Amino acid sequence: MSLQDQFNLALADSKNLTERPDNMTLLKIYALYKQGSSGDAGGDRPGMTDFVGRAKFDAWAGLKGTTQDAAMQQYVDLIDSLKA
Repeated sequence: MSLQDQFNLALADSKNLTERPDNMTLLKIYALYKQGSSGDAGGDRPGMTDFVGRAKFDAWAGLKGTTQDAAMQQYVDLIDSLKA
């Protein structure tokens, strides 16, 4: 199975986790997904009043320089660990 196929399967699995992950784990899931699917963060950082958007952007921007393949593999590994 290719890495892209594993990534797509993990994406589907992430929607069916038995327990909702904590907020920090959710941010990591989001950041790894965005890095794996889109590459480095782009655009403007959300304003101070958009707490959620800003946290998501900062988590994604923190992965700058991580290759898309590495981010996809980390995403797959993280979702697999949450399924157990």
